Amino acid sequence: MTARFFSPLLSRRRLLGATSLVAAAALTVVAGLSPVQSAGRQNGGNITFLIDSLGSTWIPNNSAISSFQGHIWGHVTDKLVYVDADGKVSPWIAERWEQNDDATQFTLHLKKGVTFSDGGPLDAAAVVANLDIWYAGRKNEGINPIGLFPKTYDRAEAIDATTVKVLFKAPTLGFIPTLGYHGSILISPKTIAQPAAQQADLSKTSGSGPYVVDSWKEGDFVKLVKRKDYNWGPAAVGHTGPAFLDSITYKLVAEPSLRVAAVQSGQADVAYSPSPQELKSLKEAGFITATPRYLGFVNGLAINTKLEPYNDVKVRQALQAAINRKEIIDTVYTPDWKLATSFIQSNVPGATDHSDLLAYNPGRAEKLLDEAGWIKDSKGIRTNDGKQLSLTLYPNPYLATAKAIDELIAQQLGKIGWKVFIRAYDVVTFGEKVRFGGPAVPAYEVTRSFIDAGTVASILTDANNGENWFNLGDSDKKLSELRDKIASAGSSHIRDPLLDQLQTFVLEQGYFIPRTQIVQRIYVQSPKLRGEVYNGVAYASYYTATISE
Repeated sequence: MTARFFSPLLSRRRLLGATSLVAAAALTVVAGLSPVQSAGRQNGGNITFLIDSLGSTWIPNNSAISSFQGHIWGHVTDKLVYVDADGKVSPWIAERWEQNDDATQFTLHLKKGVTFSDGGPLDAAAVVANLDIWYAGRKNEGINPIGLFPKTYDRAEAIDATTVKVLFKAPTLGFIPTLGYHGSILISPKTIAQPAAQQADLSKTSGSGPYVVDSWKEGDFVKLVKRKDYNWGPAAVGHTGPAFLDSITYKLVAEPSLRVAAVQSGQADVAYSPSPQELKSLKEAGFITATPRYLGFVNGLAINTKLEPYNDVKVRQALQAAINRKEIIDTVYTPDWKLATSFIQSNVPGATDHSDLLAYNPGRAEKLLDEAGWIKDSKGIRTNDGKQLSLTLYPNPYLATAKAIDELIAQQLGKIGWKVFIRAYDVVTFGEKVRFGGPAVPAYEVTRSFIDAGTVASILTDANNGENWFNLGDSDKKLSELRDKIASAGSSHIRDPLLDQLQTFVLEQGYFIPRTQIVQRIYVQSPKLRGEVYNGVAYASYYTATISE
């Protein structure tokens, strides 16, 4: 796909227009889905969830952090702890835990009687097997580590059947919260032992969750049925026994307006990732809409400081000041979205408000670019030494609105003198071609959840296999110093002021360019379906849900 130079802004009217044109086709697109069957409010019933993709692999380690596959894993598997939308951690499979004073050793006490769907026990040995593969994966087989699992992990030991001791090479204050991350799913040791090719077969994956896979077809659907002997749900959701719904079918329908139309017609119960512009009318029509924010980074751009001209702090600072974030919300979104106040979401424990550093100030942007030697030519494009000031944006395919935001930002930057290109890829191609700090990627669009803010500093650089978002390595001494101090903090009292300093520094340097607080997972559902719960990474769990006639 070739890059294109963006010109006209996609209007609100055009954002809405496609829906009315294609809604009538919904019955054809979802042919094969029978009318929704429902039973009483308390037990029984089957629901259909329409989704636009399920990613490219079902290897648990590799797919567990996908925005799409996470819906399935949240019902087929459990976690050691539960984390709610405010970052509060509570017991789940780990009933309680202790840590030493410097947060280098933790002891987990597990619930008794928990089993995987293959009949094996979810005991201390199983937890050790999961911790080990989350940390190391088996890269020679194509099984990756879990990206946000602490890089300081040393080892885990099964003390007895229900007690696990976990040791770290350095203080790891965020270990317990990270056990609630949607990548930290508990899989049967029998599944873990399988080679990658067999792990990629969803029907051969055994978890301990309230549902099991009944049937599935790649690129089409996944049907889950409830596990009748399940009795170890997280107390925080108000229910611990078997699920109420008999089955959940995830069905792929690519076009968002068709997903919504199917819910409107009663052929489906939930539509994932509708256009934000549809939400107001859907609410008025009596449908339930949800726009949960997850714990994580805001939606924004990680800047590659190795690529010219973004190795110049003044150019990065100009980019920071040239984006009108309120216009993004007013044009692309609705009042359900919030302005970014940092580069992490405001509901994350440890987040602080730096709105002053994100104020729209085109005059400052112009002045900074002038000082950096970028002068407007007769066409309004800035040049320096014969080179145009250009930026290529790669819309993140996991966020339905990403392209519309990029188009608006292209207009905003164009007024300052940038020439902006937009290059769009599908999910698979994006994953192959677009990388943090890639040789041709000046700005990587972030939509990333995490559970504990302590993981943030370690992934920004390349220390301990970090992701090196800004292509700095260890060259920025202050960033590295803050990273190390945050990592070694043994308490939130010590860590929180350091997190505040990190947020200030990253934004002042223009390393990260926030756009809006992220609502990546948008849901529209039938008013007959009630009782779902949204966790700390904004996944909808239907474990507690019921459906009425």
